[in-house]
Amino acid sequence: FFRLLNMAQNGLAESDRSVIMEGWAVSGSEFLKPVCEKLFAYLDSATDTSKQVVQIASPGELRTAFKQAGVSIDLSDNVEQVPQESLLKACQAVIDYSVHTAHPHFMNQLYGHCDPVSIAGDFMAAALNTNVHTYEVAPVFTVIERAVISKWARLVGPEFAKDHEGLFVPGGSIANMYGLLLARFRVFPEVRQKGVVGGPVMVAFVSEQAHYSYQKSAMVIGLGLDNMVKVKSNLYGAMIPEDLESKIADAKAAGKVPFYVGATAGSTVTGAFDDYNALADICARENMWLHVDGAWGGCALLSRKYRDKVCAGIGRIDSFAFDAHKLMAMPVQCAGVVTRHPNMLKACNGMSAPYLFQPDKLNTELDMGDLTIQCGRRNDSLKLWMAWNAFGDQGFTDRVDRSADLCKYWMDKVHSDPQFKEAVPLTLFNVCFWYLPPGMRDFDPVSCTPEQHKKLHKLASLIKGRMQREGLAMIGFQPLNGMPNFFRVVLPGAAILSTKDVDSIMATIAKLGEELAPQAEG
Repeated sequence: FFRLLNMAQNGLAESDRSVIMEGWAVSGSEFLKPVCEKLFAYLDSATDTSKQVVQIASPGELRTAFKQAGVSIDLSDNVEQVPQESLLKACQAVIDYSVHTAHPHFMNQLYGHCDPVSIAGDFMAAALNTNVHTYEVAPVFTVIERAVISKWARLVGPEFAKDHEGLFVPGGSIANMYGLLLARFRVFPEVRQKGVVGGPVMVAFVSEQAHYSYQKSAMVIGLGLDNMVKVKSNLYGAMIPEDLESKIADAKAAGKVPFYVGATAGSTVTGAFDDYNALADICARENMWLHVDGAWGGCALLSRKYRDKVCAGIGRIDSFAFDAHKLMAMPVQCAGVVTRHPNMLKACNGMSAPYLFQPDKLNTELDMGDLTIQCGRRNDSLKLWMAWNAFGDQGFTDRVDRSADLCKYWMDKVHSDPQFKEAVPLTLFNVCFWYLPPGMRDFDPVSCTPEQHKKLHKLASLIKGRMQREGLAMIGFQPLNGMPNFFRVVLPGAAILSTKDVDSIMATIAKLGEELAPQAEG
């Protein structure tokens, strides 16, 4: 105690910097080096398809594995120091029992394999450990973030390139909420002071296939679920403009104020892209804000081959959300929002805290902290900036095109094999299909019997469960619009995939499906 007190009073001597925690080399790389070696070993073997995607373990089995490593997974009321060797063993257990999202056969969610450059960027951001709220504590990161936001603005369209504002945020869900906040502020700026009480009853509109974050945002900002109106979608999952017009008219007749349309570029399940020109026409007539959730499919903007097919008219929107940790293969998280209305983020969210955003300090005009609803905000732009420079526009274009091309190959295989049936037509990035067991190859989701519906519904979960338990692959499934469970394949890690992987997984599904079909009876 007296030694530590003396250090505090007299300054920490250079020779003492690594002895505060006895037995731990906190000043150097003696612990980091072996951890990095373990991570390098994981990354070097991540694309080996002979290895398991996941080693399934129950919470009890996980606790046992960590206990064997010499570290309890639970933190007691009196946690004692453990040796470095034990914690290194625990680090290996973390790697061994985690889902290996870098594996080519991990297709469960909209993220996956990351490239080494972006991982290095994330490591640098963690090691340099600063808060991107003021230029004075994050000069490099502030300039880099503004540069990446500017790049995204130019991708969206000329109106955004002309003038824009944006920032990196903790995920696409929060990016969508920023769109709602800006839209509400434009119509009812008094909400900052008065709150929602006493103001107009405002109503927003999203597709019935839109991400559930829109509904969560409605709850968080006080809009309410009743005022987040779901609009019907077509066969592909895209919003039907005529139904939007009808629901806007209904809201106005009820004395409400329509103010926002939340469109989608690549819906989560079906991969649908909305008709941005049609929606922009409606929003212009009704003086409504048009936001696009581009978290999944927004990277189609990078594709010269597919951009015009799915993103026509997107430059007419008011705000855009992106997730680079999906199709651009950045580490989670790497997301942002950009709007073509400059100065609105600060007007909507700023508080000008005098202890932080002093007007008479150096470079205060570059501070980004007052644009956000946060104070503490980690750097998420460096990894994307590094990867963009490493691979260039063409590298990301190739990555996006490869994902779309492999999805088309997969759906062509579905169409050519009677063991499989398309559940939703392919737009670009999502392959939705059923495996059909013997005796059900003529399945029709419209005219099927309740028994057939029940069997297919159960069979998808059985197939996935077996693949997961054996570590063969992880693929998502879900029901939709009254249809039984179907597989939804997404390929954010297309850079490490080949047609052989597609063929292998489809063969595995067919083999397991035929084997497990009897268990799906009754």
